Amino acid sequence: MYRAEIIANQSVQDDIIEVLEEYIPGILYTTIPLVNGRGKDDYKLGTSTWPETNFLLLSYVEDNQKEKVRAVINAVKEKFKDEGIKLFFVKAEE
Repeated sequence: MYRAEIIANQSVQDDIIEVLEEYIPGILYTTIPLVNGRGKDDYKLGTSTWPETNFLLLSYVEDNQKEKVRAVINAVKEKFKDEGIKLFFVKAEE
């Protein structure tokens, strides 16, 4: 089992969730709707200087779903090339 962590601009949140639910029926997840921080290229702080913000989606997926999640996120990244969508996996135990 893996914990999938997806960090992305709030503007693509609905797109990511829609595609995950379409290609991985029954996927369970939690979203944290407002995430601030600094990425490789810019800041997302929700301030007047750095107005954009991110969201975080967490999901625990079985080993055989890991590559499906990766494929879904890669497809969304291809569509929204400038949004800084990141995916991380952490091995998890129940």
